Amino acid sequence: MTPSEAKNRIETLRSDLHRHNHNYYVLNSPEISDKEFDMMLKELEILENEFPQFSDPLSPTQRVGSDLSKGFEHVTHARPMMSLSNSYSIEEVDDWFLRIRKALEGESFEITGEMKFDGTSISLTYQNGELVRAVTRGDGTQGDDVTANVKTIRSIPLRLQPGDWPEEFEIRGEILMPWDVFEKLNAERAYNEEPLFANPRNAASGTLKMQDSREVAKRHLDACFYYLLSENLPAENHYDNMLAARKWGFKVSDSMRILHTIEDVNEYVNYWDIHRKELPVATDGLVFKVNSLRQQLNLGFTAKSPRWAIAFKFNPENACTQLRHVSFETGRMGIVTPVANLEPVLLSGTIVKRASLHNDDIIRQLDIHEGDWLYVEKGGEIIPKITGVELSKRQADAKRIQFVDKCPVCGSKLVRIFGEAAWCCPNHDGCRPQITGKIEHFCARRMMNIDGIGEETAEMLFDCGLVTHIADIYDLTKENLMSLERMGEKSAKRIIDGIEDSKSIPFERVIYALSIPNVGETTAKRLASAVKSMDNLLSMTEDQLTAIPDIGPIIAKCIFEYLRNPVNVDNISRLTIAGVKMSLSEEKLASKGDILAGKTIVISGTFTSHSRDEYKDIIEREGGKNAGSISKKTSFVLAGENMGPSKREKCEKLGIPMISETEFLNMVGRSDDSDHDGQGG
Repeated sequence: MTPSEAKNRIETLRSDLHRHNHNYYVLNSPEISDKEFDMMLKELEILENEFPQFSDPLSPTQRVGSDLSKGFEHVTHARPMMSLSNSYSIEEVDDWFLRIRKALEGESFEITGEMKFDGTSISLTYQNGELVRAVTRGDGTQGDDVTANVKTIRSIPLRLQPGDWPEEFEIRGEILMPWDVFEKLNAERAYNEEPLFANPRNAASGTLKMQDSREVAKRHLDACFYYLLSENLPAENHYDNMLAARKWGFKVSDSMRILHTIEDVNEYVNYWDIHRKELPVATDGLVFKVNSLRQQLNLGFTAKSPRWAIAFKFNPENACTQLRHVSFETGRMGIVTPVANLEPVLLSGTIVKRASLHNDDIIRQLDIHEGDWLYVEKGGEIIPKITGVELSKRQADAKRIQFVDKCPVCGSKLVRIFGEAAWCCPNHDGCRPQITGKIEHFCARRMMNIDGIGEETAEMLFDCGLVTHIADIYDLTKENLMSLERMGEKSAKRIIDGIEDSKSIPFERVIYALSIPNVGETTAKRLASAVKSMDNLLSMTEDQLTAIPDIGPIIAKCIFEYLRNPVNVDNISRLTIAGVKMSLSEEKLASKGDILAGKTIVISGTFTSHSRDEYKDIIEREGGKNAGSISKKTSFVLAGENMGPSKREKCEKLGIPMISETEFLNMVGRSDDSDHDGQGG
C-alpha cells in the first residue's frame, strides 16, 4: 500500500469509527457489530503503526468510546476504567493463555472465568459501608455521576452487610435490564408508538441517564459485579475478593470459576456457549482474568487494556426467514440504502423484522430474489445482518431484486457516487429525509448541541414549515414551538435555551455541523485550524484546499462544491447574522511557539500537573507533533508514572529518550501546576 492509499484508508476508518463510537455510546443506536468495529479498529492500528507520519492524537485508537451526557456531573475516576481486548475464537483465548504463561516465566497461575453480561458499566464507591457515589464508565477517565438513579436499583446495597469490608473501596460491574423487563418495556413503547430499544444494553444505558429517578425505579434494573478495588482488599486474589463482596451484599455471578489449564478454559467456553441462552439477562461473551493480584500488577497494561484479562465474544446467533420485500430509504447525505423487510424471527432475545442490505453491490453479491429465504444473524447480538440465501427454497419464477433508479421520496433520478457502491439522490436541497437529517445532525450533541431537536422533532419542524434550512432554527420562538403537537412550554424553552447556547459553540464544530460531504469531526477540526475563519474558507480555491494537510483532492472538491451552492452560502450568511461563531477563538488564534518544531512525541503513563489532552495541546502549540505509537521517527517519549513496560522496552531498544513530566515542563518553559487532574492510559 502506498502512503497516499494508506492516508485515504486511515481517514476513512477514522471517520467511520468516530461515527460508530458516537452511535454506540451516545445515541445508543449502533449500526455495526462489536466484532466489525474491533476489526476496523485493528486495521487502523496496523496502518497507523506502519505509517506513523499520519498519526493523530484524536484518532479512535487513542481513546475509548464515551457515554458522557449533558445534565449529569462529570466525575474523574480514581482509577481509569479501561476496556478489555476482545477475542472471537477459542484459539485466540488459548494464545492469550500461553502469553500469560510465558510472561510469568513458568510461575504457576490461576484464571478466573466469568460471564460477560451485556449491560452498561458502572463504578460504585463505598465509604464506611455506605454507597457514596455511582459513576458511569464515560470515556474511561471520567464518567457521569448517576448516584440518585443507581440508588433505585434494589439489587445494589445502599448499606453493606456486616463483614470485613475496607473503610473505602470501589466495585465495578454492569447495570442490566432483564429480558422479561426489556420485552415488557418495548411492548409498552410499541403501544405508545415510541421508538423501540434495540437491545437490553441500550435500554439499561438509556434508563440510567434519565433525569427523573422515579422513572428509573419503574424500569426494574438489575446489576452484577465483577471487580473490587481498594488499598486494603480482603484477599490477594480476584476470586476470593468477589466471594467477599458477595457476603457484603453484592450480586456476583454464580458462573465465576477457577480454571487452571487451557483445557479448563476451553471447556468453560463450550459450556457457556450453549447454556448462556438459559440466563435471564443478556450476555455477549466471557471474561478471563489472571486470579492473583500480584501477577496482575506484574503483567501490567497496554495503552487501553490490561494484559492480565481478555474478553471472549460468542459467535452471533443466526436464523433463516423469508423476505417480505426490499424497501429503499434515503439518508441525510442522499445515500439510498436498501433494507430487507423480513418475516419476524427471534434472535438473541429480540424480534428481527428488518436488516440493512447496505448497497446495490451487496444485493448483487448475495443474488437476492423476491420471496427468498435469507440467513440473518445479529453481529455482536445487536445489529441484524443478512449473510446468505437458502437457494433450495427459492421459487422458480422469483425475480431478482433490482435497485431503484429514482429517489423513493422525491423521485429524483439517482446518481452513482464515483468510486463507491452507493447511489445518491442529487436533490440535496429539496428531498425531505436529506433536509430533516441535516437538521437533526446540526442539532446533535457533538455538533451544535441543541437539546430537544432529535429525529422526530426535526421532521415535525420541517413538515410544519418552521425549518426548511438549518438557519431557520435561529428564527424559532417559544410560541411557534408550542404550536407543535406534544410540545409543551418546558420543552419549547429547553430548545430555545439550547439554540441560544449554541451560539458559543466553537468554529470547528460549526463546520462539522454543516453536513459538508466527507467532512467529519477530525477533518472539520483540521480545516478550522488551517483556514481560521469562514470568510477565508469561502474564498479558497480547490487547489488551496488540497494544500491543507490531510485534505485530499476528493475532500477538497466536496468542500469547494458545497460552498458554491447558493443555498449553502445563504445558510452560512444567516447563521453568521444569528451570532453563530464563524472563526477560531482568540485563544486558538494565539501565535504558536517553535520549541518542539520538527519533533514527534509520544505520551505514555499518568501525570500530575496536566492531563494527557492538555499535554497534547502544549505539544501542538509549541510546534511539535503527537504520535500514538513509538517508532524510529519518535523524537522522545513524555513518560509519566505507570508507563507500560512494553513501551519502555521499545524505547530502550530503539534508543529513544524518555523525558519526565518535570523535564518536559522545563523544556517548554511552563511551571509545574499540580492543580490539574492527571489522566492515565
